Amino acid sequence: MSLPGVSNKLSGRVALVTGGNSGIGLATAERFVAEGAYIFITGRRKHALDEAVDKIGSNFVTAIEADSANLADLDRVYSVIKQQKGGLDIVFANAGGGEFLALDLISEEHYEKTFNSNVKGVLFTVQKALPLLRKGASIILNASTAGSMGIPAMSVYSGTKAAIRNFIRSWILDLKGRDIRINAVSPGPIETPGLRGLAPTPEAAEALVKSMIETIPLGRMGCPDEVARCVVFLASDDSSFINGSEVFVDGGAAQI
Repeated sequence: MSLPGVSNKLSGRVALVTGGNSGIGLATAERFVAEGAYIFITGRRKHALDEAVDKIGSNFVTAIEADSANLADLDRVYSVIKQQKGGLDIVFANAGGGEFLALDLISEEHYEKTFNSNVKGVLFTVQKALPLLRKGASIILNASTAGSMGIPAMSVYSGTKAAIRNFIRSWILDLKGRDIRINAVSPGPIETPGLRGLAPTPEAAEALVKSMIETIPLGRMGCPDEVARCVVFLASDDSSFINGSEVFVDGGAAQI
């Protein structure tokens, strides 16, 4: 795989990327492989997983159809990883999502769907990985600027991402002395199909992107690979004394 800025930082390591079939997850999976890692990716859409494998290269990746909020699915994922590679060095708990819904329209279904995906899924992805994690392992959670900002009609999603931020503060204490680091990457507006999918029409998606750009001091959207490069940093020895931190990749949007 040919990507700019590659220096083989993850040579010989084994990584899991949940939600690795598109967007930030796929970009990170590509970066991990380019840096020398073997990866496992999960996702709920088989056709998207197949396309991701074709793009990454079947010699470097195993794709597993799974829902991170389904504990039986997670058990199956870790069983495959144990059988094939024996252990893990990196976990990027990336799977999740959200949608716009104002306070007066929030339903129980919306609440449960968002918290199951973004909170329950992340919690048990990490918990069930622990027996497989090798010394010096790195766990990275995909948080969001939404966890520290007020965003109209995104309160449930924002609440899940605030939970992610506190997870890492608590978990570094739970894992004290085990030589396992946990950090979070917090993307701002990133140009992904998922982001545009929040809008009901292409025209509304363009308006959404334009409104987001107006909030970003750099004056543009981010791209998935910019987040992926930050995740590689947190996964590698370059960040060996960084633990419990939240790294913003947002063009300055959450800093003003």
